[in-house]
Amino acid sequence: MEQRSHPDNDSEMDPQLTTIQPGGGVVMSMELAWGKIRRFYLATFFPGYVKRMAETRQGKRGSLPFEPIDPRDLKFYRNQNTYWWADSDDPFTWRDRLPFVRAGLAELFVMGGGFSLLAVAGAWAWPPLALPPIVLVGLIAWFFRDPNRDIPTELGTVVSPADGKLVQIEKIEDPELGPCIQFGIFLSIFNVHANRASLPGRVVAVRYRPGKFLNALRPESARENENLDIVLVDQDDIRTDHAARKFRIRQITGQFARRIVCWVRPGDVLNRGEMYGMIKLGSRTELILPEEDSLEIIAKIGDKISAGSTTLARYRSVVQNTKAIVNAPESNDPESNDES
Repeated sequence: MEQRSHPDNDSEMDPQLTTIQPGGGVVMSMELAWGKIRRFYLATFFPGYVKRMAETRQGKRGSLPFEPIDPRDLKFYRNQNTYWWADSDDPFTWRDRLPFVRAGLAELFVMGGGFSLLAVAGAWAWPPLALPPIVLVGLIAWFFRDPNRDIPTELGTVVSPADGKLVQIEKIEDPELGPCIQFGIFLSIFNVHANRASLPGRVVAVRYRPGKFLNALRPESARENENLDIVLVDQDDIRTDHAARKFRIRQITGQFARRIVCWVRPGDVLNRGEMYGMIKLGSRTELILPEEDSLEIIAKIGDKISAGSTTLARYRSVVQNTKAIVNAPESNDPESNDES
């Protein structure tokens, strides 16, 4: 992972967020336990590797609860101001090229592996018994997949932060952002659960709130369920006569989705459509945009949408102002021309 930006003075990191998965979980506990075993094994039998990784390690330990050996040890601490390795020094970047969300690889291995063993046992006892666990293995692989996305590049284009069904487009009064349009997206267990940035932006706040695990289709789930907010400053906004446009993306747990993952921290800059987290196993995602005359809503309730590629809305003034600047005629003032 390349060097992270330092938080700005106007940035806010929730002190509750000591890991990228604040709700913990059985698989996370298993991974952390395995990490202790792996570090002991490497330190005992591969001191040369340990020394080499320590020499390429950058940053300071900070609040990290242990001394890491390689980038795998930082999986759950990517949102902390701690050690980091440049991509060129990270021997595990190949995992980012797998067709699955890297944050869910352990669940894919543990859950998929467990059901695979049940399928083998079922096939040995009575072949038809193998069918249900095989189906579950397929569903788990389908859930954690990470398909390629064609991300729009036009300035001012607002893409969906999640896959799923658009169930809400509503005017609200946000206590921080003022009059806004809120988009609510329901994610079923059949949707990709990776979250992506709707606009290119600099993260200025990350906030976490513990809560309930109501069905994500129920309206009160948005208020009462565990959720995590990131607030970003829109990097597409070229206006100079207004305060910087901020927007919010909220990850909300569901009845079965108990694990929010978010690995960004204040100061990080995300590109449009860049993945920054996920919600594991069915949930809701909300996008809150400032309401402006230039905001044109493209999507409609009931649409099936894809994170990073489906256009929800567009800030027309950004596009028009940019085109006006690019296509502006050269000055005809004779005094501005060089004399021959």
